[in-house]
Amino acid sequence: MDTTTETTPLRAVALVCTLSPSPKPSSSQLLAEQAMAALGDHGVTGKVIRIADHDVKPGVGLDMGDGDAWPEIRDTIMGCDILLLSTPIWLGHPSSLAQRVLERLDAELGASDDEGRMLTYGKAAAVCVVGNEDGAHHVSAALFQGLNDVGFSLAPNAVTYWVGEAMQGTDYQDLEKTPEKTAATTRTLAANTAHLARRLKSCAYPPSS
Repeated sequence: MDTTTETTPLRAVALVCTLSPSPKPSSSQLLAEQAMAALGDHGVTGKVIRIADHDVKPGVGLDMGDGDAWPEIRDTIMGCDILLLSTPIWLGHPSSLAQRVLERLDAELGASDDEGRMLTYGKAAAVCVVGNEDGAHHVSAALFQGLNDVGFSLAPNAVTYWVGEAMQGTDYQDLEKTPEKTAATTRTLAANTAHLARRLKSCAYPPSS
């Protein structure tokens, strides 16, 4: 194995898609921060951005104008090797802000390098999901498909999640201790995603026809 790729520095950005702006506590933010900390154990640095704190306009363009915050967020994504998308479950689906992020990423379908590859081809993605009802598999499947459509690669087990008991009101952030199953899944997400990101960084996909 080429051990040099195992220590290549990586950058990540987590987009937190809670509907609540800061400083309101957020379970989606907490899980994203835990995933970023786990990535840190694999030589990954980066930042967390709460989408509700920024004026991300609706649309499918690179810049929707009139103070649109997306171009700056996109610049951050393009400067990273890993995109982490964190969302709550609402009515069994990703939040509307998670959907908006995917819609804005749709613009990447029209951007490519000199060899026809989408600019996102060299980047890995992963997902965090929290909720008080079942639906984590459905939500991660929807986000996985969208992220893959716009050029991101997904490692095995690239999702970590927690769902509370049905019909109850406990939030992930209210737990006294992170459940070991969730913590272990977060560690696996981090290890596999960092591994994939390093492989993509050292060996690009072939040119697209």
